Amino acid sequence: MTFDYAKARELMVEQQVRPWDVLDAHVLDALSKLPREAYVAESHRALAYADVELPLGHGERMMKPVVEGRALQALLPREHEEVLEIGTGSGYLAACLGHLARDVVTLERHADLAEAAQARLRAQAIRNVRVEAADAFAWDTGRRFDAICVSGAVDVVPSRFLGWLRPGGRLFVVRGRAPAMEAVLVRMDGDAVNGARAESLFETELPYLAGAEPAPAFKF
Repeated sequence: MTFDYAKARELMVEQQVRPWDVLDAHVLDALSKLPREAYVAESHRALAYADVELPLGHGERMMKPVVEGRALQALLPREHEEVLEIGTGSGYLAACLGHLARDVVTLERHADLAEAAQARLRAQAIRNVRVEAADAFAWDTGRRFDAICVSGAVDVVPSRFLGWLRPGGRLFVVRGRAPAMEAVLVRMDGDAVNGARAESLFETELPYLAGAEPAPAFKF
């Protein structure tokens, strides 16, 4: 029996994503059109549209569809905008960002995951997303972006990430310490020190981005 991915995609949108207040037409269009199963390992493909995180290797996990939907809706990239993603993973969220934006750069610190994600994007004829095998804490650029999506949690939002935003830009990230993590949208109304304004969106929990974990507590 052939698995009906198109039906599973429709059910994901209607029964998981919409009820979690993801209602923007552009975001729903991206989630309805892009084949999530094409970004999932063969062994997990039947779970591509399930409300679960999926393992990617190296201890990394693919976010739940509802969290991806909320991230996309919070950032809401437009067709003229440039986007940076920190943490490529499978490449699926980068593909969704590419569906909405003009240009996407996505960073993945594991070279094999970066290579696999780029291959998947190429196979899906997505040409406005470029994967770079790089650690976000060692990488730098003179470019500035309209939106940044961080696909792992941070204890505190790194100022270097905010420095990559254009004035008026916004950054989606999950911050804090389990079990009290929250997704926030940070808007840049000035410089990275004085102009960052965070809006709390919802509670969730993600694995930490490498290099953004809480510092170990000092014990006497």
